[in-house]
Amino acid sequence: MDLELTGKTAVVTGASRGIGLAVAESLSAAGARVIGAARTITPELEKATVANVSVDLSSQEGATALVDTALEELGGIDILINNVGGGSPDRLTLGGFLDSTDDQWRHFLDVNLFSAVWATRAALPSLLERRGAIVNVSSINAHLPSAGPVGYSEAKAALTAFGKRLSEEFGPQGVRVNTVSPGVVGTRIWRGSEWVGAKLAAAQGISHEQLLEALPDQFGIASGRISEPEEVAALVTFLVSGKAANIVGADLVIDGGTIKTS
Repeated sequence: MDLELTGKTAVVTGASRGIGLAVAESLSAAGARVIGAARTITPELEKATVANVSVDLSSQEGATALVDTALEELGGIDILINNVGGGSPDRLTLGGFLDSTDDQWRHFLDVNLFSAVWATRAALPSLLERRGAIVNVSSINAHLPSAGPVGYSEAKAALTAFGKRLSEEFGPQGVRVNTVSPGVVGTRIWRGSEWVGAKLAAAQGISHEQLLEALPDQFGIASGRISEPEEVAALVTFLVSGKAANIVGADLVIDGGTIKTS
C-alpha cells in the first residue's frame, strides 16, 4: 500500500532507540526524509535518517534549536512526531504522592508535556504552510492515573489533552493532530537494567526476567504479550500518511487489550 509519504519531511523526537527509532526507520522506509532528535545519537539512528540533532528536549532552547535545524536541513516540515518521553531513572521514586518531589514533577512535565509544546510551537508555521500532520506519543497511563511513578501519568494525560486542543484549533486549517497511546512496550523502560522495570522487580523481590514474564498477567493484557516498538511505529506511520487523511483528534490505544473500557 502506498502511504503517500515519498518526499515528505519528518522530525522525530526521542529517536535514538525504542519507539522513536522504530518510527524514524518506518517513515524512512516509506519514503520520507527524516531528522531524528535525541540527547545521544546512535549508529542505528544515523542509518535511518538524513540528519540528526543531539539536543536536550526538556528545555525550550533545545526544542527550538531542533526545529531551526530541521527547517534549514529539510526546507520545511510536513510531519512532527512528539515521541520523547519517559524520564531519567535517577530522578524518580516509586513511592506515593507524599514521597514525590517537585523536581520529579517538573522533570516529568518538561520531558513528557512541555517538550511537545515547545517543538509544536516552533514547527507549526511550517506545518500550517504544508498542511502537515502531528502525532503525539502519549500512554495508556493517561487513562490509568494510579499507574506509574507520580507525575508521569499526569503529564501524559496533559499531553493527550494538548493533542485534542491542537486538533480543534488547527484541524480546520489543514494540520492533522492525533495521539497514539501505547501500553507496555518492549523498550528500555521495561527491559533496561536501570529503568522502571528493573526498579519494580527489585521492589517486589523478584528477578528482572521474572517481572518481564509476569507483565502480561499483571497488566491484564488480553493478547498475552506486550507490544513491540515496530508495532507502535506502524500505527504512527499510518496516521501521518495520506491514507489517514480524515483521522483528526483521535487518541488511538495500542495496548494488547489492557484497557477494558470502550
